Amino acid sequence: MSNLPKISFTAGNLPTKGTVVVFCDGKNNLTASAKLLDNKGVLTKAIKVSEFKGGFGKMLDIVAPAEPELDRICIVGLGDISELSEHHWLRLGGKLGSSLKKSKKVGVMLELPEATKPVTAKQATDVGQGALLEAYRFDRYKTKSKSRPSSPAVAIHTKSASAAKKLWEGVEGVGQGVMLARDLVNEPANILTPKDFAKRAMELKKLGCKVEILDEKQMKALKMNTLLGVAQGSRNPPRMAIIQWKGGKAKDKPVAFVGKGVTFDTGGISLKPGGGMEDMKGDMGGAAAVAGLMHALAARKAKANVVGIIAMVENMPDGDAQRPGDIVTSMSGQTIEILNTDAEGRLILADALWHCNKKFKPKFMINLATLTGAILVALGNQHAGLFSNDDKLSEQLTKAGLDTNEKLWRMPLTPEYDKLIDSKNADMKNIGGRLAGSITAGQFLQRFVKDTPWAHLDIAGTAMSSPQTEINKSWASGYGVRLLDRLVADNYES
Repeated sequence: MSNLPKISFTAGNLPTKGTVVVFCDGKNNLTASAKLLDNKGVLTKAIKVSEFKGGFGKMLDIVAPAEPELDRICIVGLGDISELSEHHWLRLGGKLGSSLKKSKKVGVMLELPEATKPVTAKQATDVGQGALLEAYRFDRYKTKSKSRPSSPAVAIHTKSASAAKKLWEGVEGVGQGVMLARDLVNEPANILTPKDFAKRAMELKKLGCKVEILDEKQMKALKMNTLLGVAQGSRNPPRMAIIQWKGGKAKDKPVAFVGKGVTFDTGGISLKPGGGMEDMKGDMGGAAAVAGLMHALAARKAKANVVGIIAMVENMPDGDAQRPGDIVTSMSGQTIEILNTDAEGRLILADALWHCNKKFKPKFMINLATLTGAILVALGNQHAGLFSNDDKLSEQLTKAGLDTNEKLWRMPLTPEYDKLIDSKNADMKNIGGRLAGSITAGQFLQRFVKDTPWAHLDIAGTAMSSPQTEINKSWASGYGVRLLDRLVADNYES
């Protein structure tokens, strides 16, 4: 996470050096700062000659303007002011960060045209976070092309500077959580083994989290046989990280997040096809999101008690590997017939969810997992699948997804689907057949949560190979961190 822009907030005057960014709306109405720079009609003439239209994110660059000390004046369109949402401000920051990389010093005169509401501190920090997230690149293993220019110092000039400075530490912490999740998903599997993942989870202690790591021996004692069954074919032993942030009242029950952390998934004996298998280094996107979320909550000192559980294994096909047809007994005591060893994520989550529920008795549990290809077929990469036994929790998640643009779509869970995973030889089987694959995976997980409010987020389409956006130029998106941070902030902080 190096080479990131240095973001600051000031109520200072119009800069006289470097690059200055000013704004106009969709009708080319200039802000007050833009008008100050337009004292000789230079900006108005440039807009007219170039036929510039101030649509959202459109930019007009005036290089080496008449002002002797300025390098550039950049006019940025805001489009229809009434339509600006929270995500627009993030996108705006990303667009600015992308366009101004070659500038050493940038002053952003963040204001709206006259007769409109002033920019809030929250909107100002959203712009800063957008610039931060856009600048992320995973290039630590490149040895021949490390000539990326240094990111600029970006001073955001706003009337709400004082309030923005107070907000920024927490907002920046959430951004760092997103980038931590991206780092983890981007790491190659020979570097990020379960043991190494556990070490990185331990680093959250620096932020005030309590972190406990369970090794293979401890998991055997707890009878986590479904998790251990997935791991038994790999020479890299499994680990489970239990991360606690205690920022709420002592008497408050925690909220809990559980992540699937398959650091590499060959499919096991039910071996995947070779094409695209290299992407299976990202099959720990759920665990990465939980790690990033715990970083975000601790960094902004969230007033909530939160548990994050990360179950980490590698799924390999050696002589000790679990076989199709095996029957294992989960920590819950329920038995599972393994019909496909490539349906492994639900197996490790079964024990992790049960352990979480039994030990912490949380208000709710949410698990995240790159669980099924079927969710990609259903929703593509614009929404994650939401499965839940609780309408209130589902509504809160859906709203948080819309607010952060990490969108969710609720999928059904019903007794009819649940019957598809009944087994003749055990209490259940780990796949339900060709149809409704993402739903039967959710039905499987539901059998390990009892009556606790619970949601399963299938993020196979959103955590990796995600679309490139104004705030993400990475293969790994860090999906889920901002979504769940917002869920906690809006609903569960004291």
